[in-house]
Amino acid sequence: MTQDFTGKTAIVTGAARGIGLTIARTLSDRGANVVVSDIDEGAAKAAADSLPRAVAVACDVTDEDQVTALVDTAVATYGGLHVMVPNAGVATVAPIVETDLAAWRRVTSVNLDGVFLSLRYAAPAIIASGGGAIVNIASVTANNGSALIASYAAAKAGVVNLTKTAAVELRDHGVRVNAVLPGFIETELVTEQVGNFEAALGLPAGGFSALIEMKQGRWGTVQEVADAVAFLASDAAGFCSGSGLVLDGGLDAALI
Repeated sequence: MTQDFTGKTAIVTGAARGIGLTIARTLSDRGANVVVSDIDEGAAKAAADSLPRAVAVACDVTDEDQVTALVDTAVATYGGLHVMVPNAGVATVAPIVETDLAAWRRVTSVNLDGVFLSLRYAAPAIIASGGGAIVNIASVTANNGSALIASYAAAKAGVVNLTKTAAVELRDHGVRVNAVLPGFIETELVTEQVGNFEAALGLPAGGFSALIEMKQGRWGTVQEVADAVAFLASDAAGFCSGSGLVLDGGLDAALI
């Protein structure tokens, strides 16, 4: 079995930068037509223009009509849909008692509702195209209590359970559903919050990176996440469904 996506079409949400862009580029490099989706229309277009077979679609993944239009565009442009990667995500850093309901709902809406809507509308298109794969982006925080990011961790735990449930429901329709659970990956989403983590945890400047080195050896890379997604989306993972691939350098495995 190979990781050749020639003739296949993939949607990647949150694909204008970071992990999403690297996933889109990796799938494209392996032959896929890619629909680059992001709430930032200009950035999505720039990302799509950098790939050989790609179109950009502006999409707020919390908006049902926009997600429906995203899937319809993929099918209309390339004649079908075979891979869906709901990657779009946001995070806030604050203790639970300092998190207001609006902030909680924003994070859970993007990170959980967005995955539900992406899966809900991509699955019928993938079935109609003869089958394929959905690879959700969860997080190792789904498996553990994670101070300061309760809304993010709760949403990602929901993504893991949604992945398992969808895998059971869609198995007989030829759609595999898996998730990748990254640890701390060196992206803007994480690194821009380092100062907040250090302040909240009482760490000195540079202390958070030292903590990462101790807990998981090093920062993970966006390419490592993209390679994991490409594997799970490919025929090489043809008997893999309902799984959560932990990608964290041993963070989740260690007590201290």
